[in-house]
Amino acid sequence: MQIPTLDIRPIGGALGAEIHGVDLRKLDDGLGKAITAALDDHLVLFFPGQHLSPREHRDFGLHFGELEPGHNQLQSVDPALPEVCVLDSDTDPAADVFHTDVTFRDSPPIASILNMIECAPKGGDTIWVNLQRVFEALSPPMQAMLEGLTAQHTQKGGPSAKPSEHPVVRVHPNSGRKSLYVNRIFTDRIVQLSPTESKAMLGYLFRFAEQPHFSCRYRWSEGDLGVWDNRATLHAAVSDYAGEHRVIQRVTVLGDNPVAAAECPWPAHAVTGQRASDFYDLLYDF
Repeated sequence: MQIPTLDIRPIGGALGAEIHGVDLRKLDDGLGKAITAALDDHLVLFFPGQHLSPREHRDFGLHFGELEPGHNQLQSVDPALPEVCVLDSDTDPAADVFHTDVTFRDSPPIASILNMIECAPKGGDTIWVNLQRVFEALSPPMQAMLEGLTAQHTQKGGPSAKPSEHPVVRVHPNSGRKSLYVNRIFTDRIVQLSPTESKAMLGYLFRFAEQPHFSCRYRWSEGDLGVWDNRATLHAAVSDYAGEHRVIQRVTVLGDNPVAAAECPWPAHAVTGQRASDFYDLLYDF
């Protein structure tokens, strides 16, 4: 099997790259392995001007694993293709808060793939954050503490379900790199900390992660395809196209179980006291 050399053009210093000169309709094992390796390196990839049909979009997604068979909040593009969902700005709210997709599940998705169908004439970019870089930028003592913690993730406004508990720091199964694994939308609390400490710590981590130098921003064109690693990134849509129409189609690759960077050294239950740490004000004011 021959693995081709890809024309990879990074779009940001922290993550993200365009890949040129490939036709995703002609994906074979060699090209698939090269794309997977590039995704491990860059975490989000864009393939300009592919103009894939929904079926071709679905078939490309199958390279990365089993696909989610539909979505409980989004319409499928075709009953015969339940894996391909439609996000329409006329009917669906913009996901404009940084998040990692559906971390309230025990096995969150490993990747999502977007196919831009209709762009607004201006605006509508998407921003991603490299959570591996975020973790690596923390001080060694902070890293060591976070590696021993877990967090509760809950679905907001959806059907009642048991929250999931994931490591605050997870290890990527392919690269072995560690990444922070909390997000504003779904992460409720750090289990081993008191409520006050958890609120302060999560607030600090959210703000620290969302600094621009950990991110890339992509300006879409119709026909572009984008794929990102949901295990090591945050993303948010920029909702600056009021009154304009934007349609994008998505397939989601089913998940794996997040693996912790270290065994938790403290009991896996919440601390109910209200004690405050000496660095509470420092975290709160960051």
